[in-house]
Amino acid sequence: MVVVFIISMAAAIVLPRLPKPEATRLKNSAQNLASGLRFLNDQAIITKKVYRLHLNLGEHSTRITELSPTGDELQPGDQFMSRRLIDEGIEIEDATVPRLGLVTEGEVTVTFGPAGISDGMTIHLKARDKHFTIIAYPSGGKVKVLEGYREVNS
Repeated sequence: MVVVFIISMAAAIVLPRLPKPEATRLKNSAQNLASGLRFLNDQAIITKKVYRLHLNLGEHSTRITELSPTGDELQPGDQFMSRRLIDEGIEIEDATVPRLGLVTEGEVTVTFGPAGISDGMTIHLKARDKHFTIIAYPSGGKVKVLEGYREVNS
C-alpha cells in the first residue's frame, strides 16, 4: 500500500505539469506555419519564381502553389511545400492582409514574388481557448510567433 501511495502521489504531482496534447499541437502548428512562410519567402527570392500561399479558413488548411510563366497554378516541386503546415484540429481563426483587411471566412491568397512577400500578414491560430499569432513582415522575410491573440498595427 505504501508503494501504491507513493506512485499515486508522484502521478498527482507530475501529470498536471505535462503539456496538453492540444496545446502542443497548436504551438507546433504555429511554428510549422512560420517556418513555411520563411521558407516560401526565401524560395521565391532565391529561385525568382512566384508562389502563392492559400489559407482556407473554412477547412483550416493551407496549400502552396507555384505560378507558371503562363499564369497557371502548379504544384511546387519541393516536398517541403506540399507538407501539412497545420495539424488536424487546429483552426485558422482569421488572417489579416493589407489589401483585404481582416478575413474570417473563405480563402486568403498571399503572393510571394522574386522580392519575397510584398505585404505583411497576420494569422491567428486557435485550439479551444488558446491562440497563437503569426506575423510575417514585408521585405526581409522576418516571421514572429507570439502566444495569444495579438492585434497588429501596420
